[in-house]
Amino acid sequence: MTSSVIANLLKLIGTPRDSALLRFSLGSEYLKSGDADQARLQLSEAVARDPAYSAAWKLLGKACAEAGQPQAALEAYRQGIAVAEKKGDKQAAKEMTVFARRIQNQLEPGGAG
Repeated sequence: MTSSVIANLLKLIGTPRDSALLRFSLGSEYLKSGDADQARLQLSEAVARDPAYSAAWKLLGKACAEAGQPQAALEAYRQGIAVAEKKGDKQAAKEMTVFARRIQNQLEPGGAG
């Protein structure tokens, strides 16, 4: 089921208002609706359009994790950490470091997971 918010955002794809922010918003809404795969696609587009968008990297990591792609989630978090640190966004870097560490622990042999 596509929410009215998603439907309205989808109408803006391919228009002059199509931007990293639009793709971030769309990805966020897909994630809220439980569609991690669509969220991942939109958030990947957001960071492709603006590689310095640390919030989009953070949400992309979450979407990948929820889509059952821990390695992709880990990579998104690592890239997001680098972006956040470069921008001085310490809180985002700290949060992504925690999320990345959890995934790393799950991926390691003998890790919880």
